[in-house]
Amino acid sequence: MLSWTPFARVCFAMCVGVMGTALASPLYPLYQDRWQLQAGDITHIFTVYMGGVLVSLLFLARLTHRVGYLPVLRGALVLVTAGVLLSAVAWNPASFVLSRLAIGLASGLITTSASIGLSQLGQPGDGRRTAALTTFAMTLGFGLGPLVGGVIAQWLPAPLHSAYLPSLLLGGLAWLALRPLAAPQATSAALPPMRAADWLPRVMLPAPAVRRYFWIGGLSAFTAFGMFSLYASLAPSFMRELLPWHGPAISGLSIAMILFLSSAFQLMARRLSTKACAVGGLATLALCNLLLILTARTGALSLFVLSVLVTSFGHGLANVTGMSVVNKVANTDTRPGLLSSYLIVGYLGTILPILAMGALSDRLGLSQALVIFCTAMALLSAVLAAAAQRLPPLPLPRSA
Repeated sequence: MLSWTPFARVCFAMCVGVMGTALASPLYPLYQDRWQLQAGDITHIFTVYMGGVLVSLLFLARLTHRVGYLPVLRGALVLVTAGVLLSAVAWNPASFVLSRLAIGLASGLITTSASIGLSQLGQPGDGRRTAALTTFAMTLGFGLGPLVGGVIAQWLPAPLHSAYLPSLLLGGLAWLALRPLAAPQATSAALPPMRAADWLPRVMLPAPAVRRYFWIGGLSAFTAFGMFSLYASLAPSFMRELLPWHGPAISGLSIAMILFLSSAFQLMARRLSTKACAVGGLATLALCNLLLILTARTGALSLFVLSVLVTSFGHGLANVTGMSVVNKVANTDTRPGLLSSYLIVGYLGTILPILAMGALSDRLGLSQALVIFCTAMALLSAVLAAAAQRLPPLPLPRSA
C-alpha cells in the first residue's frame, strides 16, 4: 500500500467506504428473529438508511466543493466505520436504526467526495477511463458488503457481530491509506459564508418540450431502484419463506449479483440509443416482476435465479436511461438542478414502494404482499415502456 498512487488510495477508500451500506441486507432475517420484528419493521429500517443517503446527496454534497474532497472523504470514512461498529454492537432496534442512519449519511458523502477526488486525480483527457473506474470501485464495494457479510454470517459464530468485522478492519486501513495524501488547496476562503438557502438542493424541471423525456428517465430510475430495494430489504425474508435454499450467503449473493451484473450491462449498453435503453429496460423490469410472482406461487429456485438475472439487466438499462436523459435535456447551468430532481425521483423509489410493501406484508403476509407489489410495479413499468416507445428519439446532447 505504501507504493500506491493517490488515485488508487482514493479508489480503495471509496470501495471500502460503501461496503457497509448494504452489508446488513442478508442479516435482516436474523434481526427479525432476535428482536421479533415484522416485515414492516425491516422496511422502516431500510428506508431510514435510504433517507440518510438522499439527505446526504441533496443537502451535504456542497461540502466537498467548500472544503475539498479529502477532508470530507476522511470524515465520511470515520462516520461509516462508526456506523458499522454501532451495527455490530446494536442492542435494540433503535440503536440499529441509528447505525443505519449514520451509514446512509456517510454513504452519500463518500460517493460524492470520492467521485470528485478521482476526477481530479485522473489522467487529463482520460475522463472516460476515470468514470469507468469510479463506477467499478463503487459497484464493487456495494456488492462486496452483502456478499462477504452473508458468507460470514452463514458459517461463522455470532453472525450479527462477526459479519461486520471485515468492513471495520478495511475501514481502518482505508483511513490510513488516505493519511499520506495532501489536501488540495481549499477554495472556501475565497467564497462567502454559506447561508441557510445554500444548503437547499437545486431542484428544477427541464423545458416543457423535453419534460416528458425527463419523467420517463426519472420514473425508470424509480422502478429500478424500487426493485433493487425489494431485494436488499425483504428478499432474505421471502427467500426463507418461499424457496428451498436460503440463508445469509444465498441472499447476499443475490444482492451482489444484481449490482455486479447491472454494472456489466451498463457498460455493454453504452452504444445503445436512449430510447432503446428506456423501452428495453422498462419492459425487462415488468418481466422481472412477473417472474417474482411466479416464484411466489411455485417456490422454484430456478425462477428466482432468472428473476435476479432479469432484474440486473433492467436495473442496468434503467440507470443508463436516466443519466442519458439528464445529460441530454440539461446544459451547464441546469445540470445540477436537474440531477437533484432526478435523484429525488429515483430515491423515492427506494422508500415509498418499500414502505408500502412492508405495510402490506404485516397485514396480508409476505407472499401475498409480494404479489401485489410486483403486480403494481409490472403495470407501472409496462405503461412507462409503452410511453417511451411512442416518444420520438431524444435530441443530441447540448453543447452548452
